Parts: sequence; C-alpha cells; structure tokens
Amino acid sequence: MQDSGFEWIGDLPSSWNLLSVKQIYRLVMEESGKNHSLELLSVYSDIGVRPRAELQEKGNKASSTDGYWLVRKGDFVVNKLLAWMGGLGLSEYDGVTSPAYDVLRPRKEICGSYFNYLFRSPACTSELKKHSRGIMDMRLRLYFDKFGVVKVPFPSLQEQKAISTFLDKKTLKIDEAIAIKQKQIELLKERKHIIIQQAVTQGLNPDAPMKDSDVDWIGIIPEHWEVRRSKFLFTQRKEKAWKDDVQLSATQKFGVIPQDEYEARTGARVVKIQFHLDKRKHVEKDDFVISMRSFQGGLERAWSRGCIRSSYVILRPLEPIEPNFYGYLLKLPMYIKALQRTASFIRDGQDLNFDNFSQVDLFIPPLEEQKAIADYVRGFMESSDDGISLMEEQIAKLKEYKTTLINSAVTGKIKVTELA
Repeated sequence: MQDSGFEWIGDLPSSWNLLSVKQIYRLVMEESGKNHSLELLSVYSDIGVRPRAELQEKGNKASSTDGYWLVRKGDFVVNKLLAWMGGLGLSEYDGVTSPAYDVLRPRKEICGSYFNYLFRSPACTSELKKHSRGIMDMRLRLYFDKFGVVKVPFPSLQEQKAISTFLDKKTLKIDEAIAIKQKQIELLKERKHIIIQQAVTQGLNPDAPMKDSDVDWIGIIPEHWEVRRSKFLFTQRKEKAWKDDVQLSATQKFGVIPQDEYEARTGARVVKIQFHLDKRKHVEKDDFVISMRSFQGGLERAWSRGCIRSSYVILRPLEPIEPNFYGYLLKLPMYIKALQRTASFIRDGQDLNFDNFSQVDLFIPPLEEQKAIADYVRGFMESSDDGISLMEEQIAKLKEYKTTLINSAVTGKIKVTELA
C-alpha cells in the first residue's frame, strides 16, 4: 500500500495511480440544436441520472430543450449546485440536459460504473464540498475548474470492472435487505393504525353488544357508549394569556408544548414574541388546540399550561374525560377526514374553526373505560414503536455498511480480483 496524501482516500494499493479528474474526463458543451427528439435527463442526489419523464413529480417540465447539452451514454452529468450532496452521476442514456449542468466525457477507456461509485461516495462528495464555491451551503457550486483538479484513485481497467461488478452484487443484496425491512416497517405501522382505531372506536371487549351510531364517520360502536354533539363535550376557552404564561408551540409530532422544550427536542429555533403577550390565548394542561395544521393531522393536546397565538381555537372539556383517550381519538385518520368534509376548502394548511369542530359528532365511553382503552393503546404503541425503532436501527446499520463497503472498495481497501 502507498500513502495517497489525501485524508479522504487514505492508503492506496501500490499498483494504483492517482490522477486528477481532468486527466480522466473532459468538459463537453455540445448543443442539441432545434426540434430534436432526445430525452431530457436530470441528475438526482438519491438515484443519479434518470430521464425526467420517469420522475415528473421531482421537477418542472422544461417548455423547450432546444440548445440543451447533448449527453451520450457513458458521460458523467454534474449538477453544479448539488454535486457536494451527491447530485452527479453516470448516464446510462443518450439524451439532453440543462445547460445548468456540466457534462463530462471520458478521455480514455474506463469503467464508468466504478467512477459512479467513487464520485457518489460520501467520502468523495465531502471532498467535493471543499472545492465548491459559495457563501453558504445552499449557494455552493462545483465548477469544472475546481472539480477537474481533484485527485482520485485510478486502478487498472480490469480492476475498475472487477470493483464495479463486486459492488453491483453486494449493494443489490444490501438494497434488497433494506427494502424488506422498510416493507416490514410499513406493515407494522399499518397494523398499529388498525389496532389503535379498533380499540378507540370499538373498545376492548370483543363480545360487547354493538349498535349503529347513526354517524357516518363513527359507524358501529358498543351499545353502552354515548354519541354527542362535540360542542356539548368541549367548549371554547377564550381567556387571554396570563402574566406568568410560558409561550407554547402547537406541533403535530409533540402536541402543544413550551417553546423552550420544542427547541430542546428538535434543535430548531423559535421566534418568541416579546410584546403584546396579553393578546395571546391562555391554555390549560389537557386542553385541545385547533391549529393551522389540524386540517392535516388532527387536534393537538396541550401538555403544559401557557399561552398560544390568538388565531388558534382552544377547547376545554365540559365534563371529566380521559385526555389520553381523546388525544388518540382526535388524531384518528377517520376523524380527520370527517373534519375535512366540514370545510368548503380543499387545501392543506387551511385553518379550521370551532364551527368545523362542532359539526363532527363524538362518542363517549364511560370514564373508566376511556382510561382502560388509553392505557391499552399506550402500551401497544410503545411495543409497536420499539419494533419499528429496531427495524430503523437495522436499516441505518445496513446503510452505514453499504457506505463503508463502497468507500473501501473504490479506494482499494478491499482486494477485489474476480470479474464475476
């Protein structure tokens, strides 16, 4: 082995060369001309170069591609803005691409797939970031005059092909394992939603006599449960903020929590109001809040006393309830759809109001049963979430292994000699 002199590469096999990118590729700028029938190609950080027609949802369709750069199969396409995030790749297609991209063509016979693995590896893209120019990450651009001088490993053509074949086989198996675990997570989440919905809407006793609730979104419920207009179970809290109220944030993921707690959990910064706090609304623990995102994800439960923006609707129960039970109920997808049907608008992010809430009837199990259902759901969710977290950890380890494998193979840390 020999020291490459570059930290991101490390040691290289003694037989390998170290070349600059411009010794391997040249920048080409061939215009397509007018009225051509070539396919428009784009490059994506996650999947590399693909025809835009296959992924219309990922970008806007160009009105005309006349004068775009010609791309030949085997060329390397570089999105100058996203190269440092993996936005570059080998083209398996003939086509055209935006002049905002660079098209690189091999100067010599090479295995393009080897360099695709190399250039898209996290170790290499981290190095490319150092050669990109811009005042902040989202303004960084990698121009060929900088990319071209980057030194990269250059094994023999036979070794390039062997490494490419080796990685094709290994990464395929890893990707298949990841896909299986992702499917398992989807099935666990689907089962989780079904079990929660069944427990919340039908109770825990499978032998309980049932009745038709006469409410479309509710359907069949236990015979001893009551159906009531929601405005007779909850009313609006319209108190102005108290002097000692902490500022709260309404979040779909965490519920209504203090802004300081939200910052601690997420690492995000929240702009806090310094004046006119008295114009905000007071919230008590276990109230429910209709926020600007309730149209998408249901109502948020308040986990702390404090104040919140005046445009939100605060709901307080008119009688003793189990807040955990209604926390689950008011997040059910079937309840959210019922809420959406009360609105004359059909777009995400639209504010709901108390009138919308009042139009959707609710059901009321006996209080002790509410508590039993809430306890069951909480325990089931913890168990399900543990299973999902385990799968996610396994996926993360597989991805980490894939990254390490690619980095090691393209820099010669793994000896690959077989072509098959």
